[in-house]
Amino acid sequence: MKLGLIGLGNMGFHFGTRLAAAGLNPVVFDVNSQALARVVASGARAAVSARALADEADTVLLCLPMPSIVQSVAAEILQGSAVRNIVDLSTTGPSVTESLAAQAAERGIQWVTGPVSGGTTGAEKGTLTMMVSGDEAAYLAAKPALDVLAKNIHYLGAAPGLGQTMKIVNNTLCAVSFVAACETLVFGAKAGLDPKQMLDVINTSSGRSFATQEKVPQCILTRDFPTRFTTDLLHKDIKLCMEEAEKLGVPMTVSPAARQFLAFAISQGDGPKDYAHIIRHIEQWAGAEFGAKPVQE
Repeated sequence: MKLGLIGLGNMGFHFGTRLAAAGLNPVVFDVNSQALARVVASGARAAVSARALADEADTVLLCLPMPSIVQSVAAEILQGSAVRNIVDLSTTGPSVTESLAAQAAERGIQWVTGPVSGGTTGAEKGTLTMMVSGDEAAYLAAKPALDVLAKNIHYLGAAPGLGQTMKIVNNTLCAVSFVAACETLVFGAKAGLDPKQMLDVINTSSGRSFATQEKVPQCILTRDFPTRFTTDLLHKDIKLCMEEAEKLGVPMTVSPAARQFLAFAISQGDGPKDYAHIIRHIEQWAGAEFGAKPVQE
């Protein structure tokens, strides 16, 4: 396997460094020269363009932020002379994925989708969950590289869009439960409950979720707000889910409220920030904060 990776941002940086450390000798590309230089410094090799990478690598991994960017890059790499398998680790959505898979098939190229969950921390540690669909033989050929990136890999079937559908289902649940957690936790804090005790009780009770077990303790409780997954990207995922659900005639009543709140937060400048920041708007309206920075001794 001659391996390529396109997209070296917050997630792709860790992918590139892990693949290089595993001895897979990836050739990498990003339009951001600084991002490219960071991964090359870890032992990867640089390509001068996406097309040049696809002229060298037979297996190309994509880690890109938006479906439109995936489509643009795909137009280049599908012309490559070496590429035979493409694994899209981005969250592109099932409709775009199915279209790209059909375009790839016309050129004798397999398009596998493998969106991931677990954020930058999971990407750094190689503990991500990956939701794979597409040609099984192409998936198995790429699996040695995917095993370097993810701990839990779920193969969901041959239809290319299944992995993307699973990802947007997951992230929509994440968004809805997080917004609900923010509202109720700020209420509890203003009512006089201790923030940490609230989480301790919730996480041994029926209200627990990824938001209360992982996101809030790690990102909000001590008011650190590290950047792990941006508000822009979470909004993109829930928007994709709602659009696909509408195509299938599936009604959604709760998810649009979460999407609307994320859209509001983006309008207030939160787009590039971690989505944990959205709790600040509820805190401002309520006149109360959840959590506090540890007291320095």
